[in-house]
Amino acid sequence: MIDWNTINEEGLLAPTMAKDFPNLPVVKSEGLFYIGVDGKKYLDFTSGIATENTGHRHPKVIAAIKDQVDHLVHGPIGIINYESIMLLAKKLRTILPESLDCFFFGNSGAEAIEGAVKLARHVTKRNYVVSFLGGFHGRTMGALSLTTSKSKYRKSLPVGAGMTYQLPYAQVTETPDGLDPEVYWSEHVEKDFERLFNHQVSPDEVAAVIMEPVLGEGGYVVPPKAWLQKIREICDQHGILLIFDEVQTGFGRTGDWFAANRFGVTPDIMAIAKGIASGLPLSATVASQELMEQWAIGSHSTTFGGNPIACAAAVATIDVLKEEGLVENAKTLGEYALSKLTELKEKHPVMGTVRGIGLMLGIEVIQPETGEPNGEGLMTILEKCLEKGLILYLSGNKGEVIRMMPPLTVDKEHMDLGLSILDEAITEYESELGLREAVTGLAMS
Repeated sequence: MIDWNTINEEGLLAPTMAKDFPNLPVVKSEGLFYIGVDGKKYLDFTSGIATENTGHRHPKVIAAIKDQVDHLVHGPIGIINYESIMLLAKKLRTILPESLDCFFFGNSGAEAIEGAVKLARHVTKRNYVVSFLGGFHGRTMGALSLTTSKSKYRKSLPVGAGMTYQLPYAQVTETPDGLDPEVYWSEHVEKDFERLFNHQVSPDEVAAVIMEPVLGEGGYVVPPKAWLQKIREICDQHGILLIFDEVQTGFGRTGDWFAANRFGVTPDIMAIAKGIASGLPLSATVASQELMEQWAIGSHSTTFGGNPIACAAAVATIDVLKEEGLVENAKTLGEYALSKLTELKEKHPVMGTVRGIGLMLGIEVIQPETGEPNGEGLMTILEKCLEKGLILYLSGNKGEVIRMMPPLTVDKEHMDLGLSILDEAITEYESELGLREAVTGLAMS
């Protein structure tokens, strides 16, 4: 048996991984909950970092996994072929934009990104890639050259080697007063690209533009639709391939199957993972057959990618999302939660901007006197939520944005419970700062 009181002192797990928040010892998961070693139930509003969109251990997914184990556990695709991977490819074609109909399966989001960039460079015979500040695309060396959500990820690592360029991501909250964000940021990104092409890299040397249609680890930032559409237009103008990193936004998280659908912009290549298999390691680089056929046989391959068990889980995941209306539920309850969070913001001085799309909800924690990001305060709030039985996670450049990403199976009752616990935790934190008395006094006056 594991002694959980001393396990962290043994140093068996690398601290860079094992010292993350909340490092909670659990024995089981079920539906919307983790069960701790102490028997306490924790309402999970992280979904395994937006991965278990169907909730923990959904019966239909578990049944598919068990059935597949009885038939085939491992099969390196190409050496053999098997039913679950072909069924998954057919299922994916029914929910992705029509032109994205060919798949290279991997194990993780970072692998899907690596594949997407390799494909773009292979097809275009161009070297450079443009990404956006605040974006997170993984921590493997190639993906890391595109990741800029936090500088610590790149520290002491010579990533990029001058092969990537970064442009600002649209921040609606920074729109000048009186201007339409759709118009302002559309014009802004056009000027950004113009400066980039005039001063740093010729557009005919750029293989791809890669972006998260909604920033994930960067703080759940939702850009204007026109901004994304302008980027699509610029890519088309210069023969540049557009890559969407939908690792976190996919499989109903935004209230549609993919964020591409919500914004009305279809990329040339898409990277998908996380919610694809309800917690099993699986990802895919997705493009048209026309692009994929230009990838020389054997120039990109995998041993474990598209594992039969993971593919079976993914087939069941898509079925559950469809049959139980979970994509629509994400949109409906996401809008409900965002409205409730907006109401909470009016009573809590430490709450800054609240934003979101579907069940990707971000709550900024600020210093009430200055409006500056308050990562330390956020951690105090998260600890208080944990004590009350709610697990939330952080995001943002300074760890100042609470990331709320419940399973898409969440209902109104449990959404209200989670919001109530968050409200209580923030109230306690503000009381410790002496803010509640000030707020109460102001209300009475």
